[in-house]
Amino acid sequence: MQMNPIIVIPARMASTRLPGKPLADIGGLPMIVQVWKRAVESGLGEVVVACDGQAIAEAITKAGGRAVITDPDLPSGSDRIWQALKIADPQKKHDMVINLQGDMPTLDARIIGTGLKLLENKAVDIGTLAAVITNPHEKSDPAVVKAIIELEKNGTQGRAVNFTRAAATGAGPHYHHIGIYFYRRASLEKFVSLPPSPLEQKEKLEQLRAQEAGMRIDAAIVDTVPLGVDTPETLEKARKLIGQS
Repeated sequence: MQMNPIIVIPARMASTRLPGKPLADIGGLPMIVQVWKRAVESGLGEVVVACDGQAIAEAITKAGGRAVITDPDLPSGSDRIWQALKIADPQKKHDMVINLQGDMPTLDARIIGTGLKLLENKAVDIGTLAAVITNPHEKSDPAVVKAIIELEKNGTQGRAVNFTRAAATGAGPHYHHIGIYFYRRASLEKFVSLPPSPLEQKEKLEQLRAQEAGMRIDAAIVDTVPLGVDTPETLEKARKLIGQS
């Protein structure tokens, strides 16, 4: 199946737990530049950073990348991605859109391609990633989003039937949801047009809006969970990991 994907990385300076985190230094580069580099390393196609101001745009431009400044008052990263896509690709050349979070500087670039393959199934509206939970603490941690997946026979992917912050119970394996999304362009357009749904508001999980609207989300199982940087502690951990690579 021929695809022409674009990777869009939403980034904003406002962060309650780690203000200005996109520009935090990791291995001599701003964190957003490290994420941009991981996206480029995937080799999947054009990469654009959707940012909320000039500071992030300048950092990306200096590194040789492309940034689009979006409305700083947009309510979510998905809205930021959609606005950036319309600016960066008004001719609609890109039919697949990868939402890569801007706070995953240690991401293994190869897993991005794994998720994109989910869209080869025309029945799938949105793809995402998950990994088996191996740390028992994560099963009860509400900060870890769990994906409930109906695996196909090959055991490497399947339809995601639910996402929750509740504790994982019962027989395993249990899956840690990784917040990277793979959209058909039309699916992203539909998603951002929908109002917030009741389950989304209850769980604080955007993907539940898509499911409540009848959109199909499939997940690919990968063997690594990227470190998300959102506290001073995780920032220091990322610095150590990048320094060791």
